[in-house]
Amino acid sequence: MFGFVNKYFQDYLVERRHRRTRLVTKDGRCNIEYGNIHYSNHFALLADFWTTFVEIRWRFVLFIFIASFTLSWFLFGLLWYWIARSNGDLTWQKPPSNHTFCVDNVIGLTTAFLYSLETQTTIGYGGRAVTPLCPGAVALLVIQSLLGAIINCFMCGVILSKISLPKKRAKTITFSDMAVISPKNGTLCLSIRVANLRKTLMIGSQIYGKMLRTTITPDGETIIMDQVNIEFMVDAGKDNLFFVCPLTLYHIIDKSSPFFEMAVDTLHKEEFELVVFLDGTAESTSSSCQVRTSFIPQEIMWGYNFLPIISRNKEGKYRVDFSNFSKVVPVATAHCAYCFHNIKGHHHHSRDGHDNEGFEVIDIQDPPSVTKM
Repeated sequence: MFGFVNKYFQDYLVERRHRRTRLVTKDGRCNIEYGNIHYSNHFALLADFWTTFVEIRWRFVLFIFIASFTLSWFLFGLLWYWIARSNGDLTWQKPPSNHTFCVDNVIGLTTAFLYSLETQTTIGYGGRAVTPLCPGAVALLVIQSLLGAIINCFMCGVILSKISLPKKRAKTITFSDMAVISPKNGTLCLSIRVANLRKTLMIGSQIYGKMLRTTITPDGETIIMDQVNIEFMVDAGKDNLFFVCPLTLYHIIDKSSPFFEMAVDTLHKEEFELVVFLDGTAESTSSSCQVRTSFIPQEIMWGYNFLPIISRNKEGKYRVDFSNFSKVVPVATAHCAYCFHNIKGHHHHSRDGHDNEGFEVIDIQDPPSVTKM
């Protein structure tokens, strides 16, 4: 019992350390913080206030939304109260029966606040109305109406922009939990799966990767975040992917690949992070978005391959079984890339294939051969 608890606790600590050391999390967020920023740089965020408002959290947007309207109603309510007090309209001032009011039925602070709210929101219940005998009240009415329209436009724009952010579209594009290394078409490849959960396409999709690791230059300089390009491709190429169904991305492990010097027994001892990017344009909104994920050595399985997930039923429709999206099976694979390319026989692997349980056999009748003369 204690051994199980100890193992669970150790696994939890290892997972937490890996999560903390990632630069990019599995859902694409960047794990980085900025320190020692001068105060003058903070004002730059206020200068670009629109981007700041769009990128802040929803809780702050809702707070600013409520505070901006409530505060503007209250401040203009004080101004309407001041105009009524200056004209002697308040109840405690005991205006005579033939007194001319600047605003009808504004006789205290509460009624002044209600008139401010009704003016800015254009409710107009009819009980309170400005009279044309006070020029100051007419000018304040125009100013509040204009300022209320500006606040309405700004807050509506912020909320609509946050709702339509391209990063929300990226939530419907998912990567496999693990990456695998196995032979494919006579080459050793690192494979990753990616799927679009919506039926609308991503136009002009491009896939690429970066390997992040700490390196030491010949001059003795330590580069904490050295970036190495990782080329990915599918069977039809690497540009303008037809992203209508889940795709398997391949990186060929040749002599130019940083994975060439790794082996099955040393892979999990390496310290690097493979960050995969997918750029594209949403077909429905024409907005560009980028999807990111990362893989650490413990999430790369050597000698495994993904299970098939695409089949076709008897009606001729294609079917995607997402239950097998991240499932893998072992395949015969050379224990290192050097052996695969240089030692005869190590590139041979099983050709038995794997059954797709969702596939249904279809009887196809060949059309009669007719030759016309």
